[in-house]
Amino acid sequence: MDNTDRVLIEVKDLKKYFPVKNKFIGSEKKFVKAVDGVSFDIKKGETFGLVGESGCGKSTLGRSITRLYDVTSGDIFFDGTNIAKFNKKEMKQYNKRMQIIFQDPYSSLNPNMNVEELISEPLLLHTNLSKKERNDKIQSLLEMVGLKKTDMEKFPHEFSGGQCQRIGIARAISTNPEFILCDEPISALDVSIQAQVVNMLEDLQKELGLTYLFVAHDLSMVRHISDRIGVMYLGNIIEISGSNDLYNNPLHPYTKALLSAIPIADPLKAKASQRQIIEGDIPSPIDIPSGCRFHTRCPYAKPMCKESTPQMKQIENGHFVACHLY
Repeated sequence: MDNTDRVLIEVKDLKKYFPVKNKFIGSEKKFVKAVDGVSFDIKKGETFGLVGESGCGKSTLGRSITRLYDVTSGDIFFDGTNIAKFNKKEMKQYNKRMQIIFQDPYSSLNPNMNVEELISEPLLLHTNLSKKERNDKIQSLLEMVGLKKTDMEKFPHEFSGGQCQRIGIARAISTNPEFILCDEPISALDVSIQAQVVNMLEDLQKELGLTYLFVAHDLSMVRHISDRIGVMYLGNIIEISGSNDLYNNPLHPYTKALLSAIPIADPLKAKASQRQIIEGDIPSPIDIPSGCRFHTRCPYAKPMCKESTPQMKQIENGHFVACHLY
């Protein structure tokens, strides 16, 4: 992968709140704080992995960065330009450069359109290619994702889940984007197919110079594909590190517990390993705890954890954590 230090995406204090409907007139207006003050960057050519429990805000963060969601506040710099408040017309030129691979390959493809029509759609929107040029482009894209040109006339229901995801990937790379949000692209696929899709994404990255934000639940797969990883909890990123460093030397108590939950194939090693169980339930994103938002579940919590919010600090080279223990 490209190891340049050029930053392609920089996020500063990003917030995305969703209003909650009130049952009673005059009651206090409340919000689900799905993303609540997130700051990080993604370098050109790298894969930045994003992990955390369900409901922590991973997908919302990715969709806010690509402006699928309007943001509540904060800045999103794409190649130096702040796109956080751009309208649809202003975003059009950036939509071509930022694409998404969705989690469910079936629901992300229109069942009434064949493969040729599905991949033609972004080409018609963002390019001036002739019909023959589009046809040639589609055939080339299908070959790149491991499908045949004879598949052009087929419809989504005629393919397996893995093949449908390949069609989605072909759509995503059709506009020659620089950045792709991979929003849990393998979680709906059979385990035997997941590795194939991930390896294909890596090959495409090398060939096309792509930059990925890879959102996933599978911590082992995230380690395999990512250069750096961010750990998210209740709307905040609490730890950022190089992939191997995070797995070999996790710092935040939440990260340690998250990694200890990874299944171990060897029964003897699994029995000997010490699981770090997180007690309690995730607090509501409507009513977020004061101070460190993990203190209600943290076995090492101190009084100051409840009183003040820990700031992200660099503990080692490239390893950042937001925790009062450091």
